[in-house]
Amino acid sequence: MAQVDQTIWNQTFATQNSELALSALDSDFIVLYFYPKDNTPGCSNEAQDFNQLLSQFTAKGASVVGASRDSVASHQRFVEKFDLQFPLISDPDETLCRALDVIKEKNMFGKKGFGIERSTFILDRKGNILKEWRKVKVAGHAAEVLEALSTLK
Repeated sequence: MAQVDQTIWNQTFATQNSELALSALDSDFIVLYFYPKDNTPGCSNEAQDFNQLLSQFTAKGASVVGASRDSVASHQRFVEKFDLQFPLISDPDETLCRALDVIKEKNMFGKKGFGIERSTFILDRKGNILKEWRKVKVAGHAAEVLEALSTLK
């Protein structure tokens, strides 16, 4: 079973209103999802889907955490716009992104660059990766993750 590097697991990251170490979350599971950019259509829909199901995630013993390379200020605006009730990690130096290998080469409108590949991980309280999704399609994804949690209990 793969595990998040313990240095990263214990590292404190800035969120929209505080600082957060994944190791400090008091839940059986952590749903950590990576998304490319605040306030873009797909990322907005994904955040709203997780937010809408948040009480069900909590009932299954899971914390939901989003992460992108956006700034804390951008996260604050994103959270306020959609009334998001979970933390968004700001990872502008890509520390967490690189630890979970979500930075990939992308081709946007004929221009190559590097960005976040939409990905989701279910982690246990020790940082073990219990399940992962790569190249996520937004529609129905949050519900799929919630269903997967049921098989882990």
